[in-house]
Amino acid sequence: MKHLLLLVTITFALSCCSKDDNDPKEPLPPATQTGAGTFACKVNGQNFIDTSGGYFNCFYQLIDGAYYFGVQGSDEVGMITSLNIGTTNKTITEGEILNLVENIDGNAWAGCRFLLNINSSEFSNTTQLYTGELTITRFDLTNKIVSGTFWFDIKHPTTGATIEIREGRFDTLFTQ
Repeated sequence: MKHLLLLVTITFALSCCSKDDNDPKEPLPPATQTGAGTFACKVNGQNFIDTSGGYFNCFYQLIDGAYYFGVQGSDEVGMITSLNIGTTNKTITEGEILNLVENIDGNAWAGCRFLLNINSSEFSNTTQLYTGELTITRFDLTNKIVSGTFWFDIKHPTTGATIEIREGRFDTLFTQ
């Protein structure tokens, strides 16, 4: 009887095991160019994989004669809850490599939202000192698909520590 109870207990324990979606050993999704609805990167070596199910915000819009691009992914890694990449009064083209610097006219930029406590969050952007790169790997106006890879450094808003965003990729549909 003891052996049967032990066998049932082991079988039950093994059947309850499941793969954790936020397992740090889980690989990032591949860098595709099909409009797959992915946004992912590593934040100081930890996986940041968008948790919205492919419905994150992405746009490329003409506003008052100027183009604005933006893509945002959400997850929770440490204190970071979202990552944004965008352009301000700047067109984008396929194959282009953009320097991520300040969020001012004519620039590309990136940023992170930090959850400081339950009632407070703060946003930190790339600057001339904390920079990165965005490569547009596909930009299809007909099918409204945009894909890219990115990396950047960002300053933590309260500690001043440098946060490294690496191996970034997105592949999604955009609104106009």
